[in-house]
Amino acid sequence: MSRLVTWIEAFAASLGGPGLFVVAFLDSSFISLPEINDVLVVMMVARDETLMPYYAAMATSGSVCGCLVLYAIGRRGGEALLRKRFGGPRLDRAMYWFRRLGVLAVVIPALLPPPAPFKIFVLLSGFTRMPLARFGGAVAFGRGVRYFGEGALAVRYGDEAISLLETHGASVSLVLAGVALIAVVTWVFMRRRRSTAPETPPVDV
Repeated sequence: MSRLVTWIEAFAASLGGPGLFVVAFLDSSFISLPEINDVLVVMMVARDETLMPYYAAMATSGSVCGCLVLYAIGRRGGEALLRKRFGGPRLDRAMYWFRRLGVLAVVIPALLPPPAPFKIFVLLSGFTRMPLARFGGAVAFGRGVRYFGEGALAVRYGDEAISLLETHGASVSLVLAGVALIAVVTWVFMRRRRSTAPETPPVDV
């Protein structure tokens, strides 16, 4: 397995942006390739800082497309598939947090590195029929913050950002998750405030 991972990493690096897309797609759908894309984003950005938005966007879009495949599987497979794949207690815990957090149950795991669970929440989104636009937006936001944040670290620290992620990856992800959570809460608050604001009566002239 380690040889396969090494080959995939080298092959993806040789392709550049399309390689990032493919690895992110596979990691978010059919197979698990933990942290390969994170390392690839940093490596490629360190080589050419001007392409940081492109590399981060390719990784993000690949992950979104892969998650859409899992979303469709969860929508068609139903609870039986979920219980077969993850088991009863684990699924029950995930369902609890999914119902409690809503869309944040997708955003936050999308930001966090392995072994934080993510695919189970993607499948749950399909099973519970979360609106497709909301689900896609949540994944794009979470993965976007993650990959653009890593790209920014690579611009700032170069290849040393890889060591930084390996040593303090969890802390960095938690900081990004906190920033994302504040952004989402602020957006929800502003949206509700606008929806509940009284309409200004017309002024007679």
